Amino acid sequence: MNEERWLLPAGIEEVLPPEAQIVESLRRDLLDLYAGWGYELVIPPFIDYLESLLTGTGQDLDLQTFKLTDQLTGRLLGVRADMTPQVARMDAHHLRRDVPTRLCYLGTVLRTRPDGFASTRSPLQIGAEIYGHAGIESDAEILQLVMLTLRTAGITESYLDLGHVGIYRGLACQAELDAAQEHALFDALQRKAIPEIESLIGRFGLSGPIADMLASLAELNGADALAQADDVLRAADRPVREALDYLRGLAEELRRWLPEVGVHYDLAELRGYRYKTGVVFAAFVPDWGLEIARGGRYDDIGQVFGRARPAVGFSTDLKGLLRHGKGLEGRVQDSGRILAPWSSDPALREAVERLRASGCTVINALPGFEQDPRQLGCQQQLVCRDGRWEPHDIDTIDNQ
Repeated sequence: MNEERWLLPAGIEEVLPPEAQIVESLRRDLLDLYAGWGYELVIPPFIDYLESLLTGTGQDLDLQTFKLTDQLTGRLLGVRADMTPQVARMDAHHLRRDVPTRLCYLGTVLRTRPDGFASTRSPLQIGAEIYGHAGIESDAEILQLVMLTLRTAGITESYLDLGHVGIYRGLACQAELDAAQEHALFDALQRKAIPEIESLIGRFGLSGPIADMLASLAELNGADALAQADDVLRAADRPVREALDYLRGLAEELRRWLPEVGVHYDLAELRGYRYKTGVVFAAFVPDWGLEIARGGRYDDIGQVFGRARPAVGFSTDLKGLLRHGKGLEGRVQDSGRILAPWSSDPALREAVERLRASGCTVINALPGFEQDPRQLGCQQQLVCRDGRWEPHDIDTIDNQ
């Protein structure tokens, strides 16, 4: 058993040097990026009352949340699996502003199982959200921030996948599906299981235009999906047509702001269907079948906190960005380490402080360890000559 104590739980990772330094550098750059756009940083608690963590998300996060009992109150607590409900509480209950509010956050979340988004159970989640504005402009701003996030992380090739939950929701209402039928068909649509979709439609007794529209929904994807939808969904009720018009408006806005970004549409894509209220989106990179970032509109999420303001946002995993980014090693600025002898000599201490203030890394040689300075990653060593402490190359010292 002792031989296995170094093992970590499945889906839980350590970040070692120098990757940890790269992650920290990227974290700072992204938070500075968001601050430049007016997004204020918030820090939600890692553990919260369970009902607060699941508020507004239906059952989407329930199975993903680790649960425990508070020894002080006996109430059920949860370890956050996503920070959006907590940020919504901050906007609705604590900030209570009448103007659009931009918030960003970063921290570890914990999930009972990998969800495909980050292929990990402990993502280092970073995200940004706008509260208090309903419309394609705030959607477009968030999508711009998504693409800037990827570029900052060294991801130069990516594309967006857009959908709108109002399309399926409107068709389900038009078909008069009950909750169980709507859920069963939703599950089949997510898997693009066309034979199963057709079987369910038949079992529900649907026929005519509504049956044809639901059966075709899984195939309405790609760059020209909106054009196809004009013909395929021409018999849809007004809520569906409004959702399609909204997507078209957003597409036009993105052509102005992000003309270089490829945009695909998937009208059966229903990420977060139980609590999203409008546009849903994800960003993908080549040769990776899972999304690298995702988000959407969730206008009702703050309702239980007393304020159902419009809201749109996105999140991604900082460690996932590191996995797919290129050239991130250049973020670690290593000017070389310098070894300093262990001494309280004021002149030595002054030299060490001066070097550290200039950005150099100076390591004190702890007594009792006779070893090659190179083992500490040091290329130079402080040497006193003519009463002055100055760094010298170790190779030069060895040859003297």
